[in-house]
Amino acid sequence: MHLHVIGICGTFMGSLALLARARGHRVTGSDANVYPPMSTQLIEAGITLMEGYAADNLSPAPDLVVVGNAVSRGNPEVEALLESGLAYTSGPQWLCDEVLTGRPVIAIAGTHGKTTTATMTAWILECAGLAPGYLIGGVPPQLGDSARIGDPQAPFVVEADEYDTAFFDKRSKFVHYRPRIAVLNNLEFDHADIFPDLAAIERQFHHLVRTVPAGGKLVVAADAVAGADALERVLDQGCWTPVTRFGDENGIENAGSDWRYRMISGDGSHFALAAPAEESEHFVECHWAMRGRHNVANACAAVAAAVECGVSGEVALEALSRFAPPKRRQELRGEVAGVKVIDDFAHHPTAIATTLEGLAPGVAAEGQGGRLWAVIEPRSNTMKLGTMKARLPASVTAADRVSWFAPPTLGWSLDETVRECRALGVEAEVELDLDVLIMKLANESRAGDWIVVMSNGGFGGIHERLLNALAAREGEA
Repeated sequence: MHLHVIGICGTFMGSLALLARARGHRVTGSDANVYPPMSTQLIEAGITLMEGYAADNLSPAPDLVVVGNAVSRGNPEVEALLESGLAYTSGPQWLCDEVLTGRPVIAIAGTHGKTTTATMTAWILECAGLAPGYLIGGVPPQLGDSARIGDPQAPFVVEADEYDTAFFDKRSKFVHYRPRIAVLNNLEFDHADIFPDLAAIERQFHHLVRTVPAGGKLVVAADAVAGADALERVLDQGCWTPVTRFGDENGIENAGSDWRYRMISGDGSHFALAAPAEESEHFVECHWAMRGRHNVANACAAVAAAVECGVSGEVALEALSRFAPPKRRQELRGEVAGVKVIDDFAHHPTAIATTLEGLAPGVAAEGQGGRLWAVIEPRSNTMKLGTMKARLPASVTAADRVSWFAPPTLGWSLDETVRECRALGVEAEVELDLDVLIMKLANESRAGDWIVVMSNGGFGGIHERLLNALAAREGEA
């Protein structure tokens, strides 16, 4: 069968295309912007990519068109599809019908940390020998591609997004997945382009809760994370499934029935977990490469989900000790002249804050007098609308310096954000020209600095361009 995917370079749709290719389908796809790492994966899998949306992309006529949620009415390819009478479906519906039905599904949901937690969960199951399937909205280097069929009898881990399904199906994607285990990691207001308020998102999360069977499990964040109160409101709407909560040992209320984590090092690179019903002396320690309290909470959720699949806590933590994050999550892209360039997907004030708070102790621990320099592109639909702009200055207080880049589509000025950052003691500026920003970073950084780039897009290839500029500067010295 020939499947054509409209919006193929989105993290979800690209991963879905890989699954379709693995099932033996011929797969083609189109997108407005084709860029790594997703484009690289797709080309290597033998998938034909077309840049730009056009009616001609549907010729020769595919057997089925899978429509991504990033495209809408008025898109020339969508309009041609509707005129053609060709069969079409949404990505989540195709995934449910062709891959998930009949398998034990683990859905990882939440405003933040879905990709990282899903990758951790799949990695733990892989290390335990279960050969899981998975679909992750990122590229996990240890697992290979961002999606895999796995053993048809093994658990399937899916990153469960609350964004809407398609232009013709406005339900959240995750209502299609019918999980046996659902992780509810956190819950805050986001996606201001489709949700009017937090209550609307809570209703969608409750739709997910409604699909989990009584013999399954809900793994729910309990404390010290954004949105624990919102998650409790979700459960208060009705819950028919046993709930296991997880949280910091100092904040969680029911130590007898919940997973607890303990921060041993301030940056989270050394932590410990205790399973339900275990006494405090039964905390099992783990050293790993990740940083930040938020990632320790993600690890706690992943271990809890894996244990529900029969994996022991000790095996899970040993796997995490060897865990490497998916691309664009605290990913070290390179180091030149003592300057580290780190890529992170953070694009919400909470995610920005937790990422910087997790990285700051590492800069200090190196003892080189380096600075944590945040470079942020407010690119998401929510950011472009300005819904979160009042929270941005406080989100960067763990950084020493922040450079805000204003994309042309930003509907508001960053000048006030810069002033408020400076009032909070953070050196700040705004740049409108990417070339100027890259030269400023290259010329004004110094050995020991960590430059962390945060965006949910390609950001004009800033990472490699910056590393090249640093190398050129070093060559001239």
